[in-house]
Amino acid sequence: MIPAFPFLRRVAAAASFGLLASTTTLPASAADLSAPKTDQASPAVPREWTLSVSPYLWAASLNGDAGAFGFQRSVDVPFRDTLKNLNAGVMGNIEIGNGVFGAYLNGQYVDVSSDERLGRYDFGVGMRSTLVAVGAYYRVYEAALGGSTVNGTPRIFALEPTAGVRWSRMTGRLGFGSFHISHSEGWLDPYLGMRAQLDLTDRWNLMLEGDVGGFGAGTRLSLNGQAYLGYRTELLGRPTILRAGYRALYQDYRDGSFQWKVTQHGPIIGATFQF
Repeated sequence: MIPAFPFLRRVAAAASFGLLASTTTLPASAADLSAPKTDQASPAVPREWTLSVSPYLWAASLNGDAGAFGFQRSVDVPFRDTLKNLNAGVMGNIEIGNGVFGAYLNGQYVDVSSDERLGRYDFGVGMRSTLVAVGAYYRVYEAALGGSTVNGTPRIFALEPTAGVRWSRMTGRLGFGSFHISHSEGWLDPYLGMRAQLDLTDRWNLMLEGDVGGFGAGTRLSLNGQAYLGYRTELLGRPTILRAGYRALYQDYRDGSFQWKVTQHGPIIGATFQF
């Protein structure tokens, strides 16, 4: 916990809306000549480019160590603390691909603030957190599982290596009357990873993803892992996958008095709309 200086608790809580990189698109059509080889023959249906839009909510708690304004404390922040002090929050993922290769942009912005009391004095504290991931994938393996999904695409198992960069920026604010100070830190992490998708039935599918990054370029080390269970349906006249899962993101960043060695982890809910 952070009893000695509640501001650090709010600073830490701001990031608890962490960036899901859901980076997920609906399964593509069957393979053509440019596609990876499959274990079973698929109908010769040309692959089409699709756009997938995925709003989501990551209800993340935080555990680790954080430091700002010369103070360093252990972090133990449940998601409800962030939700209680939330001013604004936006999370979403956009992906374009043709089932063989594609690219994605995942972004999150969160602004939290609260009033804290230190002795006889009231302080205003706040934190803005911005996380953006940009990456690409290439499907190196695809196996036809037989049958089709409710959207008319073949059921498959696929493996897709990923590569990209993840940008993090945090700004802490401390105010007392007309006196205000703030401190910002930002870093850029390259990462490499792998994701897999498995069509369990014509409606249900499973998505697994993990990556490792930092390599001393931004953080000393970053680790990201997530798993989602999806259900195919139709919403607003568009093919849709409703998703629920769990994600964990570990970042170890240090620069002077600023330290962020924290694991964000918690359940995720969202939906992927295909256009």
